[in-house]
Amino acid sequence: MKGFIKRNLVSSAAIVISVTLTLLLSVLEIVWFGNFELSKAVISLLVLLAVSYLMVRYVVNQFIHEKIKLIYKTIHNLKTPKSQLKAILQKDEDVLENVNKEVISWAETKQQEIQFLKEQEEYRRDFLGNVSHELKTPIFNIQGYVHTLLDGGLEDEEINRKFLIRADKSVERMISVVEDLDVISRLESGRLELNIQRFNIIELVKEVMEMQEMKAEKRNISISFNEKYDKPIYVMADGDQIRQLYINLLDNSIKYGSQNGSIKLRFYDMDQNILCDVADDGPGIEPKHLPRLFERFYRVDKARDRHTGGTGLGLSIVKHIIDAHQQTINIRSLVGDNSGTTFSFTLKKA
Repeated sequence: MKGFIKRNLVSSAAIVISVTLTLLLSVLEIVWFGNFELSKAVISLLVLLAVSYLMVRYVVNQFIHEKIKLIYKTIHNLKTPKSQLKAILQKDEDVLENVNKEVISWAETKQQEIQFLKEQEEYRRDFLGNVSHELKTPIFNIQGYVHTLLDGGLEDEEINRKFLIRADKSVERMISVVEDLDVISRLESGRLELNIQRFNIIELVKEVMEMQEMKAEKRNISISFNEKYDKPIYVMADGDQIRQLYINLLDNSIKYGSQNGSIKLRFYDMDQNILCDVADDGPGIEPKHLPRLFERFYRVDKARDRHTGGTGLGLSIVKHIIDAHQQTINIRSLVGDNSGTTFSFTLKKA
């Protein structure tokens, strides 16, 4: 393309220069020698110059137009449905005007896609590393217990039972990680269909409070409503998923709340939604950690989290459940003794 344009421009320039020189000589001859017979020749040359210029310009413009139109078509083939492409290409007058914008837009889109793929690749590496780490610990523990039993511990009644119990706990931890990953995978892919029904959330939360009662008693933590709810509060949601959400939030508050502390559950009527709070009186969370709490395997205090157990996926599951219901969740927290952390989320009011 460049070669063609260059040749045409050189030819046009040569024609223009030669005709211009001829005209200049003719004018000089007319002025100096009074040869007015050249006037017809001059006029003819002027006509020839104009015609030559217009013809060359037309050929070059047509060639460039077709090439740019081909590029334009290629871009739209990549980003525009075929049903719309024909109508776009019929607007020939807009091709040259819009092609620059289209190319810039196309380039920006591709750059964004490349950046997104880079971020996804980094996320994939981190995710695989986290999964590997979470599974590696119980696997190595099980291996150590089994080797000890095979090396003679199996015959020792004091050792064999204790090590088998520890191995069983490690297996349960692995199962918990795999099950939580399966839940998140189904939530993200849309394979987990929500069973939206009308139910009384007060009764559901009471059930979860009873389930978590023994775990809370081990740390002498009380779980209660902030007030007496005599009337039912009905919401439209998937009861099983909301039950899992409350299990995860209460489990998190029991682990990281203050020993001998309390957990308060509250509900507020927000016209079309019900605002639900789960608040503890723990030491709180630093602001820098709050935006990342719902990330998979993210831990504020890694050493403490390993000691308290858990898969590191509970809050991530909570976020996915709320997103699946097309609702919102946020965290309020202050750092300090008994400052506490509050998880607030909305559910559709029935």
